[in-house]
Amino acid sequence: MIREIGEPGDLGWVVFAHGELYPAEYGWNTTLEKMVARIMADFGAGYDPAREAGWIAELDGRRVGSVLCVDGGDGVAVLRVLLVHPDARGHGVGGQLVDTCVQFARKAGYSRMRLWTTGNLAPARGLYLSRGFQLVAETPYSEFGPELLGQTYSIPL
Repeated sequence: MIREIGEPGDLGWVVFAHGELYPAEYGWNTTLEKMVARIMADFGAGYDPAREAGWIAELDGRRVGSVLCVDGGDGVAVLRVLLVHPDARGHGVGGQLVDTCVQFARKAGYSRMRLWTTGNLAPARGLYLSRGFQLVAETPYSEFGPELLGQTYSIPL
């Protein structure tokens, strides 16, 4: 089930899940957790519900995924904090979250959506490409600890 962010604990869970999973799975430091904490604090402090939204995926009554659509300016929506907990992988949760986010951005009147990720996240990359996103930029990135490729993807809406 995909529902809008709004229940107590949702914002904190997104931060916690990123902070717990990425170091365990990829050996990343706390930089991502700090970044997600800022993103979620900004989102929680106030957003325009006509132009921005967030969703939580649940499986068997537990939070197992997240995504945000935020205004990036100039008619561009930004997909942020996509996460699918390992317990929910293989159940189509990631696709449902991305589809929900893209559909919202289209209805909100954005002309394009972009996202930033790292090149080592092959399942996420495959998900984005299957939805029509195209890689538009790549740069070395090491703030999470390991040497990575930062990747920007974009899709016309």
